[in-house]
Amino acid sequence: MSIGDKWEAGGMGSMNKESSFKLLDAYYDNGGNFIDTASNYQDESSEMFIGEWAEKRGIRDQLFIATKYSSNFKRRDPSVQQKVLHVGNSNKNLHVSVEASLKKLRTTYIDLLYVHWWDFVTSVEEVMNSLHHLVAQGKVLYLGISDTPAWIVSRANQYARDHGKTQFSVYQGAWSILESEGMALAPWNVLASGKLRTDEEEKQRRETGEKGRMIFGQEWERNEMRKRSPKRLRKLRVKLGRRASLQVLAIAYVMQKTPFVFPIIGGRKIEHLMSNIEALDIALTAEQIAYLESILPFDIGFPATMVGTGKDYSSFLKNAAHVDLMPLPTPIRPEGK
Repeated sequence: MSIGDKWEAGGMGSMNKESSFKLLDAYYDNGGNFIDTASNYQDESSEMFIGEWAEKRGIRDQLFIATKYSSNFKRRDPSVQQKVLHVGNSNKNLHVSVEASLKKLRTTYIDLLYVHWWDFVTSVEEVMNSLHHLVAQGKVLYLGISDTPAWIVSRANQYARDHGKTQFSVYQGAWSILESEGMALAPWNVLASGKLRTDEEEKQRRETGEKGRMIFGQEWERNEMRKRSPKRLRKLRVKLGRRASLQVLAIAYVMQKTPFVFPIIGGRKIEHLMSNIEALDIALTAEQIAYLESILPFDIGFPATMVGTGKDYSSFLKNAAHVDLMPLPTPIRPEGK
């Protein structure tokens, strides 16, 4: 979402082509190969820049490029008068959006295609059949879904299993240290849209006029609730004996909370990229993760309060017999160097 030069006026910030290429170069040269974008990001300039950069470097097949359809990618295109067919989950918008993305990305295939958000108009059957046709054609390799209720995702994957269609492999949604079906997770908002910062950092932004992201509203400063997390993170940093930034610890938390988590991290500065990479060297214990999660109270709700979450056997089972718990999958943690 950061790559591109069309959204600065809307409060998102932007990067011209030169700075976008420099950031992408730094990312790739330091081992990065997964790039997340969408048909509408930065009014299409995001896909355009990424495609041109990959073609220029001749590395398309070394990259795993994810993009999304659903949003109106022609929202600010005056040449498109009728925009209603360029939005939503329909087969029509899917066809138009994917063909446009292939051209902008300068490629013949998309590694991972997401449904960007659920429109509550298009049927599960139409979405899954249409997506499967793209996989069968070789235009898309894997499918993902973003910003959609869990019951719809479950129903869609069950339909795909029952009818021999391609299932969703990845779910993408908002998840960070501030908020605490066999699918991988690719969370966005891991750094809470830049609101994960210290009092000193916020003061500096206020004094310099840099402020923060305001694409979803003018309130860029943290509220009292959001100020609690940095304090816990600072204490954890002392316990770890690390000089890592709060943002790095937050990324490490998300990656090690549960298996198969691949966070989506935006940014426009190479120094932020290099700092974020440090998260790959930080190993958090279960106790340290629990300490971070104690910042904000969370009511898991019914029926989990009655039958459990699956991390342990239900009290109803335990009342009948002694049952040894089968080991659950654990996140991959960095090994000591």
